[in-house]
Amino acid sequence: MPQKISLTRYLVEQQRVDGHIPSQLRLLLEVVARACKSISQAVNKGALGGVLGTAGSENVQGEVQKKLDIIANEVLIEANEWGGHLAAMASEEMDGIYVVPNRYPQGEYLLLFDPLDGSSNIDVNVSIGTIFSVLKKPEGAGAGVSEQDFLQPGHRQVAAGYCIYGPQTTLVLTVGDGVAMFTLDREMGSFVLTQENVQIPPDTKEFAINMSNMRHWDAPVRRYIDECLAGKDGPRGKDFNMRWVASMVADVHRILSRGGVFLYPWDKREPDKPGKLRLMYEANPMGWLVEQAGGAATSGRQRILDIQPGKLHERVSVILGSKNEVERVTGYHAGAAG
Repeated sequence: MPQKISLTRYLVEQQRVDGHIPSQLRLLLEVVARACKSISQAVNKGALGGVLGTAGSENVQGEVQKKLDIIANEVLIEANEWGGHLAAMASEEMDGIYVVPNRYPQGEYLLLFDPLDGSSNIDVNVSIGTIFSVLKKPEGAGAGVSEQDFLQPGHRQVAAGYCIYGPQTTLVLTVGDGVAMFTLDREMGSFVLTQENVQIPPDTKEFAINMSNMRHWDAPVRRYIDECLAGKDGPRGKDFNMRWVASMVADVHRILSRGGVFLYPWDKREPDKPGKLRLMYEANPMGWLVEQAGGAATSGRQRILDIQPGKLHERVSVILGSKNEVERVTGYHAGAAG
């Protein structure tokens, strides 16, 4: 049998041979991976662990928190506050940033995460996941850390990934040199490399969108989906299938595995909001993973990774996946704007 390559060995090689990552970043990613293993264990226990159901509280977004939302958030904070690799953390579940206690020389990195994406699927045993993004603390920021230090465009990420808790627990990672997938080997107790150089095909016959919101969509999105639904008899000349899990991690994982396009567009229900997904916790890390796999990610009007965030919990419209499909939808938006 071929030798199994652990996540730790993979990261050491990235540091030692390829020079893509410094030691502090490698150690930080190992801590995040260990936290994901702990979250995976809690998810797997389900009703046996008393972790299902709501917690009777709301997060900063005004959304009802699940018990596992809070557990996952606490696991990630506790795992990362002792390592000395981080200056601060930010979570979709917290109002402000969490500055790491100054027990060590202050770390160089900032960690952002959505501790449990797809919370609506927890109680029905559908795939959910953890999304994370790592930024370098800006030079000249001084000894302290502020929310402003986090407000960097996505192209400044130094690492990003997610862990999906499904039939297998899989960690998907980029450090700016392609995308690699690691599957949790429960007997070994470690993540093992199962796929390198993940590539998204430029064309697809699958799209993912919440069709129940069709009446609220803007004209370019409606045009694109109408063309897909028209199938072989329409302008696209081919039949499309629709997939929608209501968990961004699951939908993006499918796209990384076999192609497709994911749309969570702006709509007319809340016209003053630019979108529903969080730029810093969801769109940036997922956008970078998709780009590193040969796909594209836009808001419909500009590249996701070029958006300058104005606040920590900023929202954005998201269209990502197979490059040719994303470019088609983006082109429809440009035509409508013209």
